[in-house]
Amino acid sequence: MPRLDQKNILVTGGAGFIGSHLVDRIVQESPDKVIVIDNLFLGKESNLADARKYFPKLKFYNKDASVYEDLKELITNEKVDVVFDLAVIPLPTSLEKPRWTIDVNVAIISVLCDLLREGYYKTLIHFSSSEAYGTAQYVPMNENHPLFPITPYAASKVAGDHIALSYWQTFGLDISIIRPFNTFGPRQNDETYAGVIPVVIKRALHGNPVIINGDGEQTRDYVFVGDVIDAAVRIYEESSARGKPINIASGKEISINELVRKILFSLDINVPILHEAPRIGDVRRLCGDIHLARQLIGFEPTIGLDEGLAKTISWYKEIFSEKWSCAGGQ
Repeated sequence: MPRLDQKNILVTGGAGFIGSHLVDRIVQESPDKVIVIDNLFLGKESNLADARKYFPKLKFYNKDASVYEDLKELITNEKVDVVFDLAVIPLPTSLEKPRWTIDVNVAIISVLCDLLREGYYKTLIHFSSSEAYGTAQYVPMNENHPLFPITPYAASKVAGDHIALSYWQTFGLDISIIRPFNTFGPRQNDETYAGVIPVVIKRALHGNPVIINGDGEQTRDYVFVGDVIDAAVRIYEESSARGKPINIASGKEISINELVRKILFSLDINVPILHEAPRIGDVRRLCGDIHLARQLIGFEPTIGLDEGLAKTISWYKEIFSEKWSCAGGQ
């Protein structure tokens, strides 16, 4: 069984939300080297503070993972064995800059696959997205669900998955694909291109009305970030997980309306809830089937939505309190 101990591990997008949690986990696996590449489009180098305390020799490169020569030089110089690929231009950006989003996201995976084919490293664990499925045609959605991407971002993720699988099939490379559903937890971006959970928490703590796009009956499948990164490590360790996308989800769906009510209840804050026009490219329903992950890696979610929200809210309260203190209470 492959192990991460004594390996040289590269995490692309490792200063981002999920990426930094993965780095936190990897440094506890006794690796030889941990290297992060991130252009800080959304990531923050401060997200790596905990990992650096535990693993002081962690290396960070502020570079673009879509540039072949830069990535080749980095992987060669650091003698990388394993790449966890989380570098991505996110969904909201694709609604403003669709062609750029597609170009960059496809370039990242094609560069990584080609460097793997050329023998510069040994194993690629690529992060996909449940957005590849589009709106559920049936639930729960297993890995055989049709791929109906409805945003340029989702289309780029489908393309990336197909590219990775084509390299696995054609060249016999060591590639796995993890397909998380709606990942949430501490460090999720609360500024530009923020997700619904940090946005609701931030607005409520400021006493501002919460905005819901559309009727709020659209559903999502929220899975805590700790469960996602545990699954990613186990997928690396399980050789039979190669050459296939693997859903990581809670297997439960919740409407945005109900989610907002849960957050406000947990915060013990009462603010107005306003409905605005639906967002373009918003899928109507998501609910993941995790039978394959259960079969291959024994996956079971360990943190439910309520417990995960409590952990997440506690983290944001602390962060916002620090920001307000620094800003003189403004």
